[in-house]
Amino acid sequence: MTSSPAAVAPPARVVPGSVGIFGGTFDPIHHGHLAIAEEAREALGLEVVRFVPAAASPFKADRPVSDAAQRLAMVEAAIAGNPAFTASCIELDRPGPSYSVDTLEAVAAEGIADLWLILSSEALAGLPRWREPGRILDLARLAVVPRGGFDPLGERWVAEHFPGRGDRFSFLPGPLLPISGSVVRRRAAAGRSVRYLVPDAVARYIADNKLYTEPASRTTTT
Repeated sequence: MTSSPAAVAPPARVVPGSVGIFGGTFDPIHHGHLAIAEEAREALGLEVVRFVPAAASPFKADRPVSDAAQRLAMVEAAIAGNPAFTASCIELDRPGPSYSVDTLEAVAAEGIADLWLILSSEALAGLPRWREPGRILDLARLAVVPRGGFDPLGERWVAEHFPGRGDRFSFLPGPLLPISGSVVRRRAAAGRSVRYLVPDAVARYIADNKLYTEPASRTTTT
């Protein structure tokens, strides 16, 4: 006997004024990123998801990344056509390392009461080492999505590391698309197609600007 497929919940009612913050190097942005953002938007009823390319990740200071303007351009190309998605330069315009707490402080100062931070299980595992993680939880609720190759985290992990703050976390079931920026970069460097891994507009941008053709090692994974 085969089991029935799991039911898919309908989208949540949109919460007026709600905003999801989705940060990363986006080097390049790919379909995995977009699917995560759309799942969070529908599951949580987010009115807007802001994609926030990082200027300098404090956890990737020794890893080369593409020019900030190019990464932003790829994000803008990828999200064109989805009115619920916007791109933000807030971290690119701010000097120094890109700390999530600073970004959330700035967004919260706009008067946004329903604020979410979208991140993967991999990123969540490092949250205790982030700058002011308790303040992050004060400012925003966390929408956590799974990532292939990393153990899924849940309520037990939250109770161990952030006791009494379980109401600040929402664990989403997916989607789980096994795509990473490093795979896209390696394929582009080898002259292989990246079509179907990234939006067509991003694939064209990569080709037109000859991105990722340098032989230097690039190890970022988001």
